[in-house]
Amino acid sequence: MAIAGAGQLNLNESPCWGSRSVDCFEKLEQIGEGTYGQVYMAREIKTGEIVALKKIRMDNEREGFPITAIREIKILKKLHHENVIKLKEIVTSPGPEKDEQGRPDGNKYKGGIYMVFEYMDHDLTGLADRPGMRFSVPQIKCYMRQLLTGLHYCHVNQVLHRDIKGSNLLIDNEGNLKLADFGLARSFSNDHNANLTNRVITLWYRPPELLLGATKYGPAVDMWSVGCIFAELLHGKPIFPGKDEPEQLNKIFELCGAPDEVNWPGVSKIPWYNNFKPTRPMKRRLREVFRHFDRHALELLERMLTLDPSQVPFGIFVCFISFMLHKNHRILFSASGDPSLLNHMTIES
Repeated sequence: MAIAGAGQLNLNESPCWGSRSVDCFEKLEQIGEGTYGQVYMAREIKTGEIVALKKIRMDNEREGFPITAIREIKILKKLHHENVIKLKEIVTSPGPEKDEQGRPDGNKYKGGIYMVFEYMDHDLTGLADRPGMRFSVPQIKCYMRQLLTGLHYCHVNQVLHRDIKGSNLLIDNEGNLKLADFGLARSFSNDHNANLTNRVITLWYRPPELLLGATKYGPAVDMWSVGCIFAELLHGKPIFPGKDEPEQLNKIFELCGAPDEVNWPGVSKIPWYNNFKPTRPMKRRLREVFRHFDRHALELLERMLTLDPSQVPFGIFVCFISFMLHKNHRILFSASGDPSLLNHMTIES
């Protein structure tokens, strides 16, 4: 992993960032873990506020601070929107830390760095995986409106998320949804001329252009992921559960049709197209497979799951979603905050 050189981590815009110790917080429980490190539910001792502490994994770094963490911090510091997770501050642990088994964590710098986020009660995948859970149409409308609004804000500010999936969509007990985990996010230019990695976005939500090896892309990659989430919420299960890249592309082509120069001009020039192009004709079957969907939902899904990324709407999609979701629904959880009581929510207009 790339690392930052001396002086690259500039947090001067917020002088208090990095000046406080993690000892200002009491860790309550670990709520997540990944390649990035651990995430804890914690309470600020002075105020009693509940927050999420994301520990930045440092044990694999030889020279300094992970460049991916710097990128995430820099991006989140410039994004301020009700549907984007709020990074509140950075705190440090000046002394040696231990892991959950009481062993030294292996960090040669003998300290830890934590990102402090506002706390959210649930994530979309966690709610959807509960036995017997099936979201109602008003609930899906509520979540889609917020997801598209937050993503539109990111794109307007020239930020690609590049990892839209259910576990990165956080939801509180009032039904507010926020985009989270910007570890793979990247700023982009409107001309899309920069070479970017195509090894991003979780496989089931990865768009065909990345699977075919494209390195020049824009907001359409996030919109494909949103389309997969939208269909999954309506269908009750993932629509492209591939085991590897070839199977993933095959599942996409079976539903969305085989790409060619007619429906996707320029596709034959994408690096891996000749390796993965279908050997038999495959027609688009999206409307047939999902004919039971509401017609407005199906129209939106058609726009999102378009093979040619140049045809995916960017600036106009918010207008379209406003037409589809003509009421501003907000979901209110029960007072207990128990997501098992989702079927007993109140829907306000």
